[in-house]
Amino acid sequence: MKKFYKSLAVAAFAMLMAIPAQAQFNWGLRAGANIVNMKMSSDVFGSKNNAGFYVGPTVKFTVPIVGLSFDASALYDQRTAKVVNDANGITEERKQQTIQIPINLRYGWGLSSMANVFLFAGPQFGFNVSKHYSDWTWKSSQFSVNVGIGATVLSHLELKANYNFVVGKSAVASDNLLGNSRFNSWQVGLGYYF
Repeated sequence: MKKFYKSLAVAAFAMLMAIPAQAQFNWGLRAGANIVNMKMSSDVFGSKNNAGFYVGPTVKFTVPIVGLSFDASALYDQRTAKVVNDANGITEERKQQTIQIPINLRYGWGLSSMANVFLFAGPQFGFNVSKHYSDWTWKSSQFSVNVGIGATVLSHLELKANYNFVVGKSAVASDNLLGNSRFNSWQVGLGYYF
């Protein structure tokens, strides 16, 4: 029996060593659009015409045997919202600029040797690089979560769509009427892996 467990341990070790040999590492560039869904804690204010973009380098680590992969990026992310005071009709623009680091776990299915579809989810860490307003202070960092779907074509071109929701606050306003905000976002983007 002892010999059986030893053989089993050797076989398991050999399988674990074989996975990295078949794993693939790719790097590339990613860019896309943000459709901002600004949430505020005040009923006095609303938002409209919300948009933005993101761009930056990305890496992908794929283990083809199990269909799992991971991706991580370092993205410059800009989100803009127009804050509207419903009481007096005054509109002000608020622009958030951050460096975002999303890390996603992916599970994919091959449609053929030419394409695959995948689901993904993971945390995203953001660091503020935008200016503060006199009545509006951006948080220096924020944590958010991505959930989405994507497709890869010809092993190089990738299309992703996801929802990014902020856990906590994106900004704090000095005016109690303005309240606190979260810059959640629908995101659609393209990536190219070399």
